[in-house]
Amino acid sequence: MTDLPESSFPKPSRGRLFVLSGPSGVGKGSLLAALLDRVPGIVKSVSATTRLARPGEVDGVDYHFLTREQFVADIAADRFVEYAEYNRNYYGTPLAPVALLRDQGMDVVLEIEVQGAQIVRTVVPDTVLIFIQPPSIETLEERLRKRGSDSEIRIAERLSIATAEISCIPLYDYAIVNDDFDHALDQLRSILVAERCRVPSEPRQ
Repeated sequence: MTDLPESSFPKPSRGRLFVLSGPSGVGKGSLLAALLDRVPGIVKSVSATTRLARPGEVDGVDYHFLTREQFVADIAADRFVEYAEYNRNYYGTPLAPVALLRDQGMDVVLEIEVQGAQIVRTVVPDTVLIFIQPPSIETLEERLRKRGSDSEIRIAERLSIATAEISCIPLYDYAIVNDDFDHALDQLRSILVAERCRVPSEPRQ
């Protein structure tokens, strides 16, 4: 797979906003990391959450890890683009960093769940929604078990949530099946290139 030069990615004066969603264990984080490594001019928005950090995660890099009290205070102060309670924890996108990055001409990707994605689309109508799906629920279950970080009860909960999330695919602009990683990454890059080439939907004079 050949990396494209920066000139191959035309950009608008203001950055675009992308949302990447998908069930836990589907590999969206790995795909996004590879995309950021290969495509210039795009950054990941660091979300805030009340869940505990997993081994290897760094505060301010992977997430802003907040207490529930801190998160609720930020909600009251309107400091989030969106927020939602997911799997018994709060997740949210801080407003100020996203606006600043887009004003600087950077494309911003939010890695968030389905409920939050729909809120972002309401607030920012031209947001591009991309869903990463597993080849099957059975494949997703196998991946979750190999990860080895969840109990049987937790795996069952995640699979139930995944089924509900997959039913929301029609609400998205694009859907990618992460069966072969390189192929899925090529599709993700192609979506980004196409969106950067899109003609703005403004009235012609």
